[in-house]
Amino acid sequence: MLENYLPILIFLGIGVAIGAIALGMGALMGPRRPDPAKDSPYECGFEAFEDARMKFDVRYYLVAILFIIFDLEIAFLFPWAVTLDAIGAVGLLAMALFLAVLVVGFVYEWKKGALEWE
Repeated sequence: MLENYLPILIFLGIGVAIGAIALGMGALMGPRRPDPAKDSPYECGFEAFEDARMKFDVRYYLVAILFIIFDLEIAFLFPWAVTLDAIGAVGLLAMALFLAVLVVGFVYEWKKGALEWE
């Protein structure tokens, strides 16, 4: 039974060895020039001015979810557009239903005011 898993164990061992060798060579051969400017924390090029554990507004997360929804939509639209001639009317109706559900979610967020910042 163990001989069935031997190729997987060898593959994992080689992967771990290559990773360890690469990290070790980087640590040994990499330049070490510490600088106070390099070692200081920053946010988007500016000095950190608040605690890292500060609370974010809920609308930030709503906009992030909205981005994920539309990103997911695009990820499904590209393969659908490529195979539209093969899937026919059934594929067209399925995508119309999918887009309708996304539009309902978008309208809901719009009505709740998730896209308006004060």
